[in-house]
Amino acid sequence: EALSHLISFKCVVYLVHSCITFLPWGRRGSTGLTGQDANGVPLRRSKRGWMWNQFFLLEEYTGTDLQYVGKLHSDADRGDGSVRYVLNGEGAGTLFKIDEKSGDIHATKRLDREEKAYYILHAKAVNRFTNEALEGESEFIIKIHDINDNEPRFTKDPYMARVPEMSDIGTSVIQVTATDADDATYGNSARVVYSILEGQPYFSVDPDTGLIKTALPGMDREVKENYQVVIQAKDMAGQMGGLSGTTTVSITLSDVNDNPPRFTKTLYEFRVPESTELGSVVGLIRAMDADIGENAEMDYRIIGSDGPGMFDITTNRSTQDGVIVLRKPLDYERKRQYSLRVQVENVHINPRFFSMGPFRDEATIKIIVEDVDEPPVFERASYVMEVKEDAARNTVIGSVSASDPDDKNSLVRYSIDRRTDMDRVFNIHAGNGSVFILRELDREENAWHNISVIATEFNNPRQISRVPVYIRVLDVNDNAPTFATNYETFVCENARANQVIQTVSATDPDEPLGGHRFFFSLAQEAAGKANFSVRDNKDNTAGILTRRNSYNSLQKSIYHVPVVISDGEFPMQSSTNTLTIRVCTCDREGNMKLCNTEALTARAGLSTGALVAILLCVIILLMIVVLFAALRRQRKKEPLIISKEDVRDNVVSYNDEGGGEEDTQAFDIGTLRNPEAIEESKQRRDIVPETFYPPVRRPVLPPTRDNNGDVRDFINQRLQDNDSDPTAPPYDSLATYAYEGNGSVAESLSSLESVTTEGDQDYNYLSEWGPRFKKLADMYGGDDSDRDS
Repeated sequence: EALSHLISFKCVVYLVHSCITFLPWGRRGSTGLTGQDANGVPLRRSKRGWMWNQFFLLEEYTGTDLQYVGKLHSDADRGDGSVRYVLNGEGAGTLFKIDEKSGDIHATKRLDREEKAYYILHAKAVNRFTNEALEGESEFIIKIHDINDNEPRFTKDPYMARVPEMSDIGTSVIQVTATDADDATYGNSARVVYSILEGQPYFSVDPDTGLIKTALPGMDREVKENYQVVIQAKDMAGQMGGLSGTTTVSITLSDVNDNPPRFTKTLYEFRVPESTELGSVVGLIRAMDADIGENAEMDYRIIGSDGPGMFDITTNRSTQDGVIVLRKPLDYERKRQYSLRVQVENVHINPRFFSMGPFRDEATIKIIVEDVDEPPVFERASYVMEVKEDAARNTVIGSVSASDPDDKNSLVRYSIDRRTDMDRVFNIHAGNGSVFILRELDREENAWHNISVIATEFNNPRQISRVPVYIRVLDVNDNAPTFATNYETFVCENARANQVIQTVSATDPDEPLGGHRFFFSLAQEAAGKANFSVRDNKDNTAGILTRRNSYNSLQKSIYHVPVVISDGEFPMQSSTNTLTIRVCTCDREGNMKLCNTEALTARAGLSTGALVAILLCVIILLMIVVLFAALRRQRKKEPLIISKEDVRDNVVSYNDEGGGEEDTQAFDIGTLRNPEAIEESKQRRDIVPETFYPPVRRPVLPPTRDNNGDVRDFINQRLQDNDSDPTAPPYDSLATYAYEGNGSVAESLSSLESVTTEGDQDYNYLSEWGPRFKKLADMYGGDDSDRDS
């Protein structure tokens, strides 16, 4: 340190390499000859005025004076104060201060190497008076010497770690790391050594790497699961005076499957009613396992039972319970108790712990069946009965049988569920279960009847059971065969004898066991004078043949051929069917070309009902058209008042609506009445008065020429009659008055005051009343000659 602050000696340039390590700078020397060049010119080497290296400064200075760094000096400095030293660079003027005259450098603040390890500065010497540089600017470094002022710090606090239980000694758990901010290249300030303060004898730590390992064998999670380990990191290689830091490591022992499941009891007992539905839970059993998670997962199974297939057991994965489920119906009267042998076993077994014993356990389950009052039980699940469709009423067609399965053996009462026999075709004997007929049957209408029979305990009517009964109606030959369809047959006028003009077939709703066999023939009444014949084809069809060579549509256009069809069943059924044959004009190939009008109408298929329907539709359309035209004519009628210029006597139109019962002043027509008349009473016209008072007679003023009393009396009397009438409708929107009142400028415009004849009137004054009366002036004003014209 004394050498680093000594700057008073000189160092020549050729000795700089030997002096640079120790001296911050050297003073300029004289120039010396070193030889000659090729031309004989002497060569000279210049010597540096100073040579910079570096200064060293201790961090965290605690003295009261400024900390001395070093001194700058130039050979040009004669001590007369003409040289000024200038310092620039990092911290110049703030952290580092230089004496301009002496060149002494001091640190003004405490420095921390961990914040900044070195500072680069530039120094030069200048003439104080001319400010000219006496020496070139040189660079030097101030390095901060480290001291042990930082303790080791762990990267985490706390640490979390897990290690399997029952781990061997030396099993790695976790590695902790501590860092020291001091200079690792200078001394032992940053050399950290780890040690364990708490957590022995279970764990240990490597002093150099900080790796924590298990130190005790057989640590059992079920005994102790969590451990708190305190680790210390100390610098100075753990020597006395070193700084230290600590951290906490929370170590949890993770579970392994080292415990087998065990039942809490060797015998379990459950009671279950015999009416329990299939799939219902009978009971729950649980085996205990000290392990957790997947290591505690178990499987239950039945390894022995005196009722095979009666019960099953499954595992509830969320609770690890064994769920006993009923698989077959229980019957108290048949078997009242069951015994099961159940085994439980871990799902995930660790081979490492096989030596700790079998990871399974067994228990016995006893299930007791409880008796309940059961409904009657039918001998069969369903019944099928047969009956002929011609069976008489009250004929027994079969029977059902049910009994009470309980020990008390209660009597059973039978009935038919009428929701399955809405027409009440069948009935059943309440005591013996015999089913019989109430109505006649028709197989062609309904070949099967599906009913439900109810059996009810006599002592407990709430105990009921049902059984389906399927009743098949057997066929009886009770329907005669008929044509299979409506045939449209025609014969050509040029037909030849024995020509087949139609092939017919038959249908029969009956269903004989051997199939249908139909016989066709011509009716006896038509055989003598027949124009056609019937030939049975022996395959349930028949051909219609002509019996002469030609036919004339003018003589006869339609022929009716009666065909008798009979079946081959017993009793035989037969019917006579009429085939209609039209006579038509045909071409040479026998294709129809033209038939008569009657035949065409029949072929078109327009019956009388269809024609009537078409006629009704036409009439309705005509009525709609007439009604629409009448409505349009009604809309074209002129309104009461077409425009503002139209004038009507004695009609006042109001286009507003009254306010209803709550509005008693909605319409004031007092201004249109005689102002001199006194209105003594006023009643509502839109409602019936609660109390009807006799009308009040108003005083009548004597008629005068000025006030038109006769008209006023008439209006007042009408108003009084209407106001006093409780049944009068509320027609307040339209009223007719014949008196406009003497308050009008034009006085009354009513024709009631006019003279008898129109010729005596003088309407020329209307033109003086303004534009509002212009229309009237044009209509009634002017000369008499104009009106006559």
